[in-house]
Amino acid sequence: MSKLNSLIKGLCPEEVEYKTLGELGFFYGGLSGKNKNDFVDGNSKFISYMNVFSNPEIDLTTNDKVLIKENEKQNTLEFGDIIFTGSSESLFESGMSSVLTERTDDKLYLNSFCFGFRLNNRNLLLPAFSKHLFRSLDIRKQIIRLANGVTRFNLSRKKMEKVQIPIPPLPIQEEIVRILDTFTKLTTELKEELTAELTARKKQYEYYRDELLTFGDEVEWKTLAEIGELIRGTGLQKSDFKEEGFPCIHYGQLHTYYGTSASETISFVSPEQSKKLKKAQKGDVLIVGVSENIEDICKPLAWLGETICISGDMFAFRHNQNTKYITYLLQTSDFSRYKERYAHGAKVTRLRQDKLLSYKIPIPPLAEQERIVCILDKFDALVNDISIGLPAEIEARQKQYEYYREKLLSFKELKVKEA
Repeated sequence: MSKLNSLIKGLCPEEVEYKTLGELGFFYGGLSGKNKNDFVDGNSKFISYMNVFSNPEIDLTTNDKVLIKENEKQNTLEFGDIIFTGSSESLFESGMSSVLTERTDDKLYLNSFCFGFRLNNRNLLLPAFSKHLFRSLDIRKQIIRLANGVTRFNLSRKKMEKVQIPIPPLPIQEEIVRILDTFTKLTTELKEELTAELTARKKQYEYYRDELLTFGDEVEWKTLAEIGELIRGTGLQKSDFKEEGFPCIHYGQLHTYYGTSASETISFVSPEQSKKLKKAQKGDVLIVGVSENIEDICKPLAWLGETICISGDMFAFRHNQNTKYITYLLQTSDFSRYKERYAHGAKVTRLRQDKLLSYKIPIPPLAEQERIVCILDKFDALVNDISIGLPAEIEARQKQYEYYREKLLSFKELKVKEA
């Protein structure tokens, strides 16, 4: 950063001028007068709320379209414009920014839940500098203080005019962009590298899992109904959760939190509530009963802990085999093909209990089941290591970027001397 220090020393050795957004430019609104049908078969690109919220710079690869009629008057985005989300369910996510950092021949329209800001003098701020600046801690704090609401927080364009930003000389902006973009590029490359590694490990794991669980006539085959029974959960709602009490699992948590096996829950209900609910025991396989997509239907979890409560839309499969062995069988490609054949539903997908219990599985001796489980546990651990490490490593890089962003974008304010 010696180059940056030299630039600051030469161009602004003491302070940087600060200006309010109201002094620097003007705000404009997004699309108006539109209904749902205008977004069904559109003819022009529009920038969605999530495009702004998720990206410091506008993603121009979007396929979001809106119908714009000939001679229709709507605001369009221009190179260098800064876009803000106008409302949010969270105070700390209010006024997230995104900048149009690329020139394009396409006319870009803005969704009605965001608003744009345009500089009067386009040469004051580099668009690539703005994308870092408006997500910096100091600017975010100012914006959050301006938000109003209780369950939903809103920002007015008038109040946003009060936000103050530094205007360092362009050479300093360029050097800051170079440094921060380098951190961003390294984070992106790391994410791509680790994601590719995770994908490769998953494919390897799935291949060996299917191979190890492939049998012929050398073993006995039985339906799930022949080796156990399904116990359907009921009654448990997320609103019933307590900080402590009797352990429980809600079916949605099998999708979002648990892996192949578990012995402790993250949720609890009161002892009184637990008496009314169905239970799963140690050794049961917990199975999701419903999902929005066929891949997640009947997602299994080997339960290795003590007795717990279970919610509706899930089952406890009580059996006389190795719990993890059954769980791994319900993850195989063969079972996925079975689900595709028999699952049904429009908005949500289900597999009827009779069809689930009719699924045939190989039953090798328990010692062989244990051997297979030991091998698959090792593969499962390898995949989980990188699955857990991926977000942790990316978060560490992101924190490094944020540290330098705050350091580089902190300027002493130039005080205007009174005459």
